[in-house]
Amino acid sequence: MPGTFEVHQDSGGKYRFRLKAGNGEIVATGQGYASKEAAHKGVDAVQRAAVGASVVDVPKAA
Repeated sequence: MPGTFEVHQDSGGKYRFRLKAGNGEIVATGQGYASKEAAHKGVDAVQRAAVGASVVDVPKAA
C-alpha cells in the first residue's frame, strides 16, 4: 500500500502535512503553513522534489 499525505491543523492554528507509510507510521512531517492551500502546495513541492532524488550520506562535522 502506498504512503499517504495528511494535511491537518495543529493546536497553534498552522496547517501541516505528514507523510504516513502504508503501515500507518509517520515517516515525514512538514513545516507550519498559514493556510490549508499553502500546505497542499508544500505537499506538491515535496512530491516533485522526491522524484528521482538521490540519498547522500553527510560526513560528521569535525
